Amino acid sequence: MTEARVPGSSAHRWVLTTLGLAEFLVLLETTIVNVALGDAARALRFSPADRQWLVTAYLLAFGSLLPLGGRLSDLFGRRRLLVVGLAGFAAASVLGGLAGSFSVLLVARVAQGVFAALIAPAALAALTTTFALARDRSRAVTLYGVLGASAAALGLLVGGALTQWATWRWCLYAGAVLAAAALVGVVLVLGDSRGPRGRLDVVGAALSTGGLVGVVFGLSHATNASWVAPATILPLLGGGALLALFLAREARARDPLVPPRVLLGRTRGGSFLALGLAGTALFAIYLLLAYYLEGTLGFTPLEAGLAFTPLVGAVIFSASFASFRLMHTTGPKPLVPVGLFLAALGVVLFTRLDVTSGYLTKVAPGLFLVGLGLGLVVAPAVAGATGRVEARDAGAASALVVAFQQIGASLGTALLSSVAATVSARALAADPADASGAALHGYNVALWWAAAIFAAGAVATYGLMEGGPAPEAGT
Repeated sequence: MTEARVPGSSAHRWVLTTLGLAEFLVLLETTIVNVALGDAARALRFSPADRQWLVTAYLLAFGSLLPLGGRLSDLFGRRRLLVVGLAGFAAASVLGGLAGSFSVLLVARVAQGVFAALIAPAALAALTTTFALARDRSRAVTLYGVLGASAAALGLLVGGALTQWATWRWCLYAGAVLAAAALVGVVLVLGDSRGPRGRLDVVGAALSTGGLVGVVFGLSHATNASWVAPATILPLLGGGALLALFLAREARARDPLVPPRVLLGRTRGGSFLALGLAGTALFAIYLLLAYYLEGTLGFTPLEAGLAFTPLVGAVIFSASFASFRLMHTTGPKPLVPVGLFLAALGVVLFTRLDVTSGYLTKVAPGLFLVGLGLGLVVAPAVAGATGRVEARDAGAASALVVAFQQIGASLGTALLSSVAATVSARALAADPADASGAALHGYNVALWWAAAIFAAGAVATYGLMEGGPAPEAGT
């Protein structure tokens, strides 16, 4: 096995910055393009139905290839995968920025997702193997937690700013700039690490990729269609069947794509559950609140992005406090359930919004509470999910961390958007003259669902996770 080159204290900052930038890049791309789709559609003359494909294409390629990307980073080295992934991502972003047709833009978004699936697990695996000491690792997972919880909000802000002040094409060029900067950092400061030599489980890779494609596609289709539509049900059933076959194969494969041992343990299982549920509720909240801020309060896309600043600030504060002051003595267990409960309380505040609600009195307090809660969840849950994982499995465990977040985000967006749309349609049918009230009623009901998801996660993780100090990586 090739071990990571552990940098001295003078180099730690540069390694952490480089890996943090790589992680931030792939998470930012989940939302930065969203606010630019209207301008892009007018410039390239594609339909509103095609807009969703530009979002789905990235999530589909990214989410479905994560297990394969994690295994490749274990086999061939995290530094090598980062170089390939970042170079490819930069090229795909330039292609998208230069696109003169919808088809070229769609290909670019698929390529971005493919290379993101190489970047994300390799960067997180490099974090957890390079920063193995408790203090250094706390700093690393805190950074990851902050980026994971706030990147989507920052994507809305950056995308809104670029679209308003420059052009929608810069939402793609920005990806190329960030990827190029991270690539230079990887080449200059990052040592390589990988697990022992082994074979790639090609059958397992095909089953996992096919299964995740089906699940993510079905969830994405459900966002804008019926849950009982054949194009929703068949991919979900087929994807679920392939994932079941994948799990059965992994249990007996000599060189599994995702070793079952990375899922064992109550704290690790609870951490993966927390990350999935947090993603389920969080991304739906971003979507629903963005609709409310722009559609009901009349915010511009840039103003809507700025409106999430209290959440980002609270995440930074609580994640830092949890990692540096609490994790070493308490471990993830008390922090993760408490954080999910705080997030639930914050979302409950959103259920009282109406057409006259003021941002400072009704929206900002809820965002601050949700941010405080998420800061207590994400960094400790990442530590719990990757702690005590052998260095040879760091890529696989890291891929699962990102996969749970992305599948949760797809599920939450599809489920809660569907709830909001269904409730709004019924309210509008009852009172056709009150379109704003009908939309708001749909948002409120969906936000109650999000609060219930957070609350259920708090109860489940409290019962599942074990107490005790945070585990070390690779022990």
